[in-house]
Parts: sequence; C-alpha cells; structure tokens
Amino acid sequence: MEHGLNGLTDREAFKRTIPVVSYEDVLPDINRIANGDKSPILCSEPISEFLTSSGTSAGERKMMPTIEEELGRRSLLYSLLMPVMSQFVPGLDKGKGMYFLFIKCETKTPSGLLARPVLTSYYKSSHFKDRPYDPYTNYTSPNETILCQDSYQSMYSQMLCGLIQNREVLRVGAVFASGFIRAIRFLEKHYTLLCNDIRTGTLNSIITDPSVREAVLRTLKPDPKLAGFIESECGKESWQGIIPKLWPNTKYIDVIVTGTMSQYIPTLDYYSNGLPLVCTMYASSECYFGVNLNPLCKPSDVSYTLIPTMAYFEFLPVYRNNCPDNGPNSIAMQASLDEKEQQELVDLVDVKLGQEYELVVTTYAGLYRYRVGDVLRVAGFKNNAPQFNFVCRKNVVLSIDSDKTDEVELHNAVKNATNHLIPFDARLTEYTSYADTTKVPGHYVLYWELSQNGSAPIPPSVFEDCCFTIEESLDSVYRQNRVYEAIGPLEIKVVEAGTFDKLMDYAISLGASINQYKTPRCVKFAPILELLNSRVVSRYFSPKCPKFAAPWSH
Repeated sequence: MEHGLNGLTDREAFKRTIPVVSYEDVLPDINRIANGDKSPILCSEPISEFLTSSGTSAGERKMMPTIEEELGRRSLLYSLLMPVMSQFVPGLDKGKGMYFLFIKCETKTPSGLLARPVLTSYYKSSHFKDRPYDPYTNYTSPNETILCQDSYQSMYSQMLCGLIQNREVLRVGAVFASGFIRAIRFLEKHYTLLCNDIRTGTLNSIITDPSVREAVLRTLKPDPKLAGFIESECGKESWQGIIPKLWPNTKYIDVIVTGTMSQYIPTLDYYSNGLPLVCTMYASSECYFGVNLNPLCKPSDVSYTLIPTMAYFEFLPVYRNNCPDNGPNSIAMQASLDEKEQQELVDLVDVKLGQEYELVVTTYAGLYRYRVGDVLRVAGFKNNAPQFNFVCRKNVVLSIDSDKTDEVELHNAVKNATNHLIPFDARLTEYTSYADTTKVPGHYVLYWELSQNGSAPIPPSVFEDCCFTIEESLDSVYRQNRVYEAIGPLEIKVVEAGTFDKLMDYAISLGASINQYKTPRCVKFAPILELLNSRVVSRYFSPKCPKFAAPWSH
C-alpha cells in the first residue's frame, strides 16, 4: 500500500493515514497481482485467487482479492445460520434442504490465479465438498450435480433429486429469489421428462456427465405412484401453491428477497401459498458481513447483524436528494470524498437509528477503507449491536438476476443504439426503463419517445438492431445472464409523442417540484407503468444474444 502506518496501530492513526477508496483506486494494484507481481502489495498473506463480483467496472466484473484463510471465515458464518433458524423452526435436522446451487465459469489471470464467483470458490473448496455429515447441511442435491459445469444438466439432475425425495424436504431455496423461480419454471417445462425418469427408474440420456449420472442413479428407483402424483399436480391449469403440493413438509423458502429481489415476492407467494420467505445472511464478493437473527420476519423488515470479526466496518452517512422517484438513483453520493466527508465516517458502535449509510470495509485480504456501494439503514439494535436494513445498491437502476446496471451504463448503451436512427433523420427525445419480472426470465424494457423529421418509416429491423446494440453495450454480467437465459431479450417500446410530458405532469400532480423534476431513468410505480403502456405504439425485441467472453480479458 502507498499509505504506510509506520508501525502505528491505533484507530485514529489508521483513519488519519488511510483514505477511503473505490474499486478504481485499487484496480492498478489488483492488475499488478493478476499479472504476476508476488510482492505484498495489498496484504502480507499471498493472494490465493480473485473473487469476481456481480458489480461491474468499465464493463467487466470487479475482481476482489482473497486469501486462503477467508474460506474458513466464510464457513464459520455459514455454520451460524442453521442454529439461528432452529430457534424459530424446530426439527430441521429431521429432513433435507432442496437448494438449487450452481457453479459459474472461472478463468485464470495471466499470473495463473483463478478468477471466479465467490460461491463457485466455496462450492469447489474442501470446506463444502468434504464437509462432515451434518443434518443441517443435508441437501437433496448430490455434490456432483451442484458441481456440474453444464447448467441444464445441473438443473435437471437437482430438480429430479428434489422430486424423488419430496417428502424428506423441509426447506427449499436458492441464492436469489430469481434463481428459485427459474427452477420452478424449469419444472413447468420439463415435468413430463422428469416424471418419466421417476416412473421407470432410468435417467434421461440428456444427462451425459458420468459423475452426475452415477450420483443420481444412487437415489433413483422406479416409483410409478410418485410419478403419477407429480404429473397430476403439474398438469393442472393453475400452479398456485405448487411448492407445498409437491413438497408437503416444506416449512420455508430460503432466498434473498431484499433489494431488487423484492420484485419477486408476489411470484414466490403465488407458488408457495405464502410460505415464510427467509433471508439468512448478508454477504458479497468483498466480504461476508452478517446474519439475520430474526429470519421469520416479513421480507420488508429483514435486518442483518454485522459480525465484527468478519472485517473492520465503517459507515458513510447518506443524504437523499428531493427526487420524485426516491429510488436508488436519487441517492446523492460523490465518487470521491473530500477531507470533511472523510471525517464523517463513523464506526459500528456510533451509527444512529434510522440513518442511512454507505458501507465501508477493511478486509483481511487487503481492501482498506473500501466503499462497497451498498446503502444500509439502521433498523434497531440486538443488545448493543446495530442491525441494518439493506436499502439498495448505490446507483443501480435495473436488475433482473445478478446483473446491476447503473444509470451511466444504461445511458451510454442507449446512446450507442441511437446511431441506428440517424439515417432516418430521427432522434430519441426521451427514455426511461423498467425491469419486467412478470415472466421468467425477466427482461429489460425501454420506453422510447422519438422525434422524426424524415418521411421514410423506420423498419422494425432497425429497432431490433437498437435492442441488440444496447445489449452488446451492457456489461459482461448482463451478457452472461442473457447467454445462460437468466435474462430474456431486451425490449424497446416506442411511445407516442408527448408521453414524457404526461409523465412529468403526473409527477408534479403528486407534489414534485417543476424546477427540480428530471425524467426518472427507471420506473417501478404501477400508475406510471400504466401510463407508459397505454401510449405504446410499437414494440421490438433483441433478435439474438449478445456475445459473452470470460471475465478476465485484460
């Protein structure tokens, strides 16, 4: 590090000497390590690998340094989850969990260090693969199905194993709400094939991975009665309550439903007949942070207690602009902090009830006073330990799955796409966006209002080119999710002239200042969506998937 403490170890010297940084500040050091510099640049321990974040920088995934001992620290946090849950839901050791867990692509930096998502790192580690038997981490999915590189084979085999053991299942889940809903939609499309396997006790030939076949066949036995029951339930017109019907002993759904994932709560309630939705922990690629000590609370009340031994936590107070949408893009934060703002940072013991803060961490792996980008609100205290609601990811306007598209990135993508309009003497006068999750996979929708001087009509193919150009301009996380069908094709809806004037009129009627009004770049409020959709004159979809390359490209 450039800012040495010269042997000083007190907190005030640390704060006085070490500046608050963002990813762009540490990126040169990360690149040096990635390219082979083995000197202790970030910390005294050697960097063991990079964890690729779902956040982005310059169109690529961020790469977070980690050290070997962090795996043990993360495993320790996992070990706290079930003891907490057992205080609220007894008997969880008497059955299994049906969790849909997947690994994602990994690659190597020029120095040979792996770069991969944090959960892929954990699932491939001995901490997960060689874990001793524990009734609380007893899953219906064999390790081989989770570690399968082919996402289709992995999903198929995990769903099959979950159906075979349907009466043993006490809890179901995935990492994100979107991932669990995707699993249910997969069942909707493939239940006849799955039932055939259960009926005959044979595994479909589409499963070609030898280790997966062997693992599944250890559990799979002919069961015509179960196959008939599943086929009957899945064949009904309505899938309301399908989860407790197929897995009748399920006590709760374990998925992340905070932040942008809250948009999936109505769908989960529909499929589960209102089973409790549980968010157990708060973590990121940079660091694992804390746990939810009241897991059966309503999703809107979820709060996390940070574990002080996971990192050194600081908090930058956040002040909101008086924006009409009051959404993530209404949070006023500068990219860098001046000296006065640096002094505003407070420690974990000094946060105030109701105040919002951006989280700043110092990790064991060499991130010093690093701005995570998450905005938290102090919800209360457990004894003297503060508990935090997750408010939003700073500056994110669109998200369907693990993608996080901010306003600047969206604007640049739209700007690139409008070049296709130039030959027709047309221009984009105004636009906004919406993350449509009414179907799975969800997709981005852009509402465009155009001004055209030329008389030649704009062919549909031009708007399709615009859709595709936007997708090509978005970051690698979005493009990977498109390729793997976690996100559907981007849609442009062209609205009639004057639509955005109507939008402004509506915002002003709700109390927005005409002097301060600016078009929201993302909308979620149902009446605004109704207004926009009522004025759509044509709609177009991206005709193909954008190109996706491995995250390491430097």
